[in-house]
Amino acid sequence: MRRFYKLAEVAASEEGFRVTLDGKPIRTPAKLPLVVSSRGLAEGIAEEWSMQGETVDLRSLKLTRLASIALDLVRPRRSEVIVEVSKYAATDLVCYRAEAPPELVRRQHETWQPLIDWAALRFDAPLVVTSAIVPAEQPAATMQALKSAIAAYDTHRLAALHFATAACGSLIVALALIESRIGAEAAFAAAELEQTFEIERWGEDPEQMRQRQALQSEIALAERFVRLLATDLPSGAQPSP
Repeated sequence: MRRFYKLAEVAASEEGFRVTLDGKPIRTPAKLPLVVSSRGLAEGIAEEWSMQGETVDLRSLKLTRLASIALDLVRPRRSEVIVEVSKYAATDLVCYRAEAPPELVRRQHETWQPLIDWAALRFDAPLVVTSAIVPAEQPAATMQALKSAIAAYDTHRLAALHFATAACGSLIVALALIESRIGAEAAFAAAELEQTFEIERWGEDPEQMRQRQALQSEIALAERFVRLLATDLPSGAQPSP
C-alpha cells in the first residue's frame, strides 16, 4: 500500500510504549492498540515504519508483526500456547543423537550437550539423551519445570519463545536464545546441525538455501525482539503477564 504518513514516533502511555503514525496509534490486525513494555522495542518498531519508502512493504515490518502476534494470538490463548511450547521438550531435537558417522556424533555432543547441561542447571530440568529411534520418555519433573519456566514469561517474551521454538524445532535451543545463553548464529547452528553436516557432504540446492536463509532470519528476529524488550523498561515497572 502507499505510504499514508510522514512521521513514525514513540509515545509513552500508562500501559507502556506505543508507536504513532502522524500522531495516530498503530493497531494490530485485531484492532488492538499496539503497546509494548519497553521503549527499545517501540523505537525498533517505529524505525521499521520510518524506513518505508513511497509504499509500505508489510513483509519488512517484522518487529511489528511479532508484537501483533503477541497481543492478538498469544495473550488471549496464553495457556494453550504454554502447553504447545512445552510439548517440544518431550521429543526435543537436542536429545536425539546419531550413532554414526563419528564426526556427526562428535558435533552433536559438542554443540547440544552444553545446552542440555545449561537447561538442567538453569531450570532444574535434566533431560534424557538417546540414540534410539523410539522416543525417550522425559522425567515428569523435568517437563513440569520447563512448563513452569515457560509460564513465567510475559506475553511478548512468550510470543518470541513460541516463534523461536517452532523455527528451531527445539525448546532447549529456543530457551537458550531467549535467555541470551546463545546468540542467533549459535542457535541456527544448533538447530541446523544435521542439515549442515549433510550439506557439507553432498552440497546444497537453491531451495534448501532459501529455506535456511529464511530460518536464519526468523531466529535473528526472535533474538532482536527479546533484546529490544530488555531495553529501557520504566523504573520500577514490570512487564504485563
